[in-house]
Amino acid sequence: MSNPLRQVTLDELKSRTSVKWRQYEEDVLPVWVAEMDVLLAEPVARAITDAVRRGDTGYPSGTAYAEALAEFATARWGWTPAVERTAIVPDVMLGVVEMFRLVSDRDAPVVVNSPVYPPFYQFVESLGRQVVEAPLTDARLDFGTLRQAYERAGRGAVHLLCNPQNPTGTVHTADELREVARLAREHGIRVVADEIHAPLTTGGFVPYLSVADDGLSLMSASKAWNLAGLKAALAIAGPAAADDLARLPEEVGHGPSHLGVLAHTAAFSQSADWLDALLEGLQENRRLLADLLAEHLPAVRYAPGAGTYLAWLDCRELGLGDSPAKTFLRQGRVALNCGVPFGTGGAGFVRMNLATSPEIITEAVHRMAKAWNEASL
Repeated sequence: MSNPLRQVTLDELKSRTSVKWRQYEEDVLPVWVAEMDVLLAEPVARAITDAVRRGDTGYPSGTAYAEALAEFATARWGWTPAVERTAIVPDVMLGVVEMFRLVSDRDAPVVVNSPVYPPFYQFVESLGRQVVEAPLTDARLDFGTLRQAYERAGRGAVHLLCNPQNPTGTVHTADELREVARLAREHGIRVVADEIHAPLTTGGFVPYLSVADDGLSLMSASKAWNLAGLKAALAIAGPAAADDLARLPEEVGHGPSHLGVLAHTAAFSQSADWLDALLEGLQENRRLLADLLAEHLPAVRYAPGAGTYLAWLDCRELGLGDSPAKTFLRQGRVALNCGVPFGTGGAGFVRMNLATSPEIITEAVHRMAKAWNEASL
């Protein structure tokens, strides 16, 4: 199967109306928000168009989505989530909010490992809860820091774990996840894992629920098959958390899109070959980015992660301050995510989306180098 990242031209991408291609002026090259520059996998596109042709646009029903994920997880990760311990939710972050409500008091603090996906802060704060940071060390979990964060948060708090980690691309190991589970039990903390990037891993992925029977996980085909506009996700409970998930209000299941459920089901059940081709393309893009940075911006430090399609670039040695993304946008006309909203450890960094063509990555680095050279004059 051909590389999905080489199938759409820049002119074709500019005709899209999603936020990635409409947030900035037309001359800005967008390599920021987590949308992929791909066409849909054929089975996914067929599932949607067939449903539209039938007029099958009502409410979601059944367990086909959970069954498809279970088969995929068994084949990829050697772990089989129990279909009866799943529930459909509108999307991962809204599902996270619902899990918080199930396992903690309304004012319980939430521990996060910064730098981390900015909506972790936004959703927690919108609930009126306190965020307690446990920053990563060299992009990995720091258990001394995590223990201190648990102690500050107190018993009854929640740990919102990002696995794989966004923005660093770190894929937590089984031993690391076991230690999270052990510390959480010791301190009376419940763990909710955002595992939306799980299919986008190389070298193995360990689901949190494979090592912790009292955890809750949110999974989705959204990131791996570019389905953000087709809302649907799954909440999954470990055996000891089944009673928690059983208390999920029935109306939460009214939020997901029926077309979304059909699309996500087709992704997990029929589109593994497309995903494999994508993963190969992402590996090529990681190598390309490393080579381009070494040639044009050697002061930028980049350690390719084993998960996600995101590159976390340390630009602190460029002398562009806490928000180098502003310089890259203003003088290079390339849009990247500023690291500051990712929390402690994000200042001086940018996040780059590698789920695009090699030509766009090349142009983005050239523009970044031009912007830095102009800023240095």
